[in-house]
Amino acid sequence: MRHQSALRRTLLLAPSLAVILVLIGLPLCLMGWISFLQKGGSSGVDWNSIPSAANYVRLVWEEDFDGTMILNTSYLVIFLRSVAQAAVTMVLSLLLGLPVALWIASLSRTGRDIMLLLITIPFWTNLLVRNYAWLIILREDGWVARAVNALSPFGPVQLLYNDVAVAIGLTYSFLPFMILPLYTVFEKFDWRLLDAAHDLGATRARALRRVVLPIATHGIVAGCLLVFIPCLGAFVTPALLGGGKTLMLGNIIQMQFGASRNWPFGAALSVVLLAVMLLVMTGMALWRNRRPA
Repeated sequence: MRHQSALRRTLLLAPSLAVILVLIGLPLCLMGWISFLQKGGSSGVDWNSIPSAANYVRLVWEEDFDGTMILNTSYLVIFLRSVAQAAVTMVLSLLLGLPVALWIASLSRTGRDIMLLLITIPFWTNLLVRNYAWLIILREDGWVARAVNALSPFGPVQLLYNDVAVAIGLTYSFLPFMILPLYTVFEKFDWRLLDAAHDLGATRARALRRVVLPIATHGIVAGCLLVFIPCLGAFVTPALLGGGKTLMLGNIIQMQFGASRNWPFGAALSVVLLAVMLLVMTGMALWRNRRPA
């Protein structure tokens, strides 16, 4: 009976495993193999080249005119900028999404449905269109720029084509990914716990820190992962709102597979990006598992 049960489970899982292997496993293996090859002609990769780690070495080192290897920190700076931009977006989304999710959970059933509908409506529009809308909103002669410049004591402020514009665009794009996991946690929240905390003399800040946040930990972790990981590979928002001045790792990968036609180096960058994502997910999983209940 045990053998029959194991065989039945294997047969039931076989289609899913086959799809995962064909659609995810094989492309990842192909990308990893290409990252060890050399740039080719019109095809973008020389399939007959000898595999080497030259593309990974190029991430940190470059060959000088006399053949010596010198340190090149350009890609390291772009990588650190990508991590920093993703972290800033994650923090902003958490600061904005936590009170919004808590407020939505306190509404009636009809109010919750309406607010969730309003939050998901932007997903009905293409990301490219939404970013072009922010170009109009943040332009120099727009009402937002005029209002900021009127209130700024430091003179005219440039809102477009910098890290601030990219952070605004990324936060707007990924904020729902923070609100929805938090809402699923707060939806089941027992509001009598807050009443009990206030009866025991806790202030609002203390009740938030000692009652609300511990309960919302799983939602916070899920939301942070859903925001941080896609932000690392974002390239549409930095390209439009950054104006080519604030490149992120996703932009460099897109350039290598596009205009530069250097598929091996683009594959190496993709492998590094994937490795960073896996490290972040593993670290968050270990932290959550070791955290006392």
